[in-house]
Amino acid sequence: MSENSSSSRSLDGSIAVVTGAAQGLGLGIADQLARDGALVVIADVQREKAQASADRLRQNGMNVQAVDLDITDSAGVTACFDRVVSDRGRLDILVNNAGVGQNVAPIVELSDAEWARVLNATLTGAFYCCRAAGRIMERQESGCIVNIASINGQHPAALVAAYNVAKAGVISLTQTLALELAAYGVRVNAVSPGPVYTAFNKTVMAQRSQTLNLTEDEMIERIRNSIPLGRWGEPVDIARGVAFLCSPQASWITGEVLRVSGGLEGVSAAPPKRSQN
Repeated sequence: MSENSSSSRSLDGSIAVVTGAAQGLGLGIADQLARDGALVVIADVQREKAQASADRLRQNGMNVQAVDLDITDSAGVTACFDRVVSDRGRLDILVNNAGVGQNVAPIVELSDAEWARVLNATLTGAFYCCRAAGRIMERQESGCIVNIASINGQHPAALVAAYNVAKAGVISLTQTLALELAAYGVRVNAVSPGPVYTAFNKTVMAQRSQTLNLTEDEMIERIRNSIPLGRWGEPVDIARGVAFLCSPQASWITGEVLRVSGGLEGVSAAPPKRSQN
């Protein structure tokens, strides 16, 4: 059995939806939940990539399907979750992973459009999905929601204010919903990943290295050196934390934020003074 495999299959028979799961962290989470026995719905706006990812997982014997979902479309989100329940009878797990990064910029140069783009996809989209799934799970009086936050939501980094605020909002949304759904036996938690070198982070690292006059490799190594456990994370590191919170082993855990970061709490370095044109 591979290191990624679960001997307990603690999620056997569960119906799970993972948003933004066509690639990166979301795909790693979908893979882990499927290995643990869940039927996983990969919900992503990238239709062809989501289908290709689902096909690969099915070839490895996992129970996975792909659906087209734009989390910024409120009505579309509701319809997607209703279809899952219509097709499968219930919804046991939602992992809110979908979101976007921010183009690196100081607040004084951050445009209205970039602020709105990041907040809309990363926070408002999570709200739409939490609301739709919460309604279903409230009726069922069972279920589990895990929202993917970030260490930036707890310890903000410079030059990505919109992303910091969106992830802080995801944490607040998690804790609020955990209180509101507790009486129905529905658990709501968050995972705050540290640096994981996916395509998402690769773009940010390239931009950050320019602001600090470093090469991209130097930037990557600087961050690695700041992580107490001495390495960048892998998608499976985050996926295992998510799978634990979805499992019966976490049945008395709700409203929590699990930091999975190799010990890194945040990146607090101040950028140098910018030249004034």
